[in-house]
Amino acid sequence: MAKGKPVIEFKDVSFAYAAASDRPYAIEDINLTIYEGEYVALLGLNGAGKTSLQLCINGVIPNSIMGEFSGEFLVYGQDTETASVRELAKLVGMVFDNPEFQLSQMSVAEEIALGMENLGFSFEEMNRIIPEVLEIVGLSGLEERSPFALSGGQQQRLSIASALAMRPKILVMDEPTSNVDPIGKEEIFAVAAKLNKEENMTIIMAEHEVEVMAAYADRVIVMDQGKILLNGTPKEVFSESDLIQKLGLRTPQVTELAAKLHKKGSRKYSKGYPVTLDEAAASLR
Repeated sequence: MAKGKPVIEFKDVSFAYAAASDRPYAIEDINLTIYEGEYVALLGLNGAGKTSLQLCINGVIPNSIMGEFSGEFLVYGQDTETASVRELAKLVGMVFDNPEFQLSQMSVAEEIALGMENLGFSFEEMNRIIPEVLEIVGLSGLEERSPFALSGGQQQRLSIASALAMRPKILVMDEPTSNVDPIGKEEIFAVAAKLNKEENMTIIMAEHEVEVMAAYADRVIVMDQGKILLNGTPKEVFSESDLIQKLGLRTPQVTELAAKLHKKGSRKYSKGYPVTLDEAAASLR
């Protein structure tokens, strides 16, 4: 699974929000290493701890949210308890589920420039970088368009462009397709895959579209009640179909079919169930 050097390291990390009363920890006893250039999918129901884990990556936890933090968390060797959120923003880009909550400027270009200005980019750098990131996300020529005149998929791609403009090495995406239509979803997944494959960017995406995650992710992590229950390749994780269904999640449709065939005895899978159509076709041949 490892593609390169470790860039994210959780070591016995636990965190409890100061105002939380339903359970002690949002995340508990997290030990996890993510490597440079990996595409990691986070799965779990709402409240499983995915967002809290992601907020550790850009230092918002524990630096900007009150609560009880323990353990050690490193991003490119930097301890996030001592590194500022501003410094971590140069390494980690964050894209949330609802792009409208992140939009505030009058034009697409101004929206992208906002974060760059906060990090001290020069005017010349902004003029050079803004067209570059718009081309990457497929929004070239829309510099003067109002962000609120864009479609949902375009708004989310603008959020990605705003994150990319700050030249991060890691892109964290928290359910980025939950508020967009099917075409918008495909656009966002395509951009993330392009960044991962062509730019070797480390992608950490919380998402419910398991077919897409099975096709793109190098690794799938399943969380429940703040803990990591499964951590492995898509084939390794989705082959644990009984546990995944018990957690209220689903596996890819081809995996679900393979599991049913296996249990009925009509077909045996000794090395895990197929997770994509290509794998299913190969197993039938």
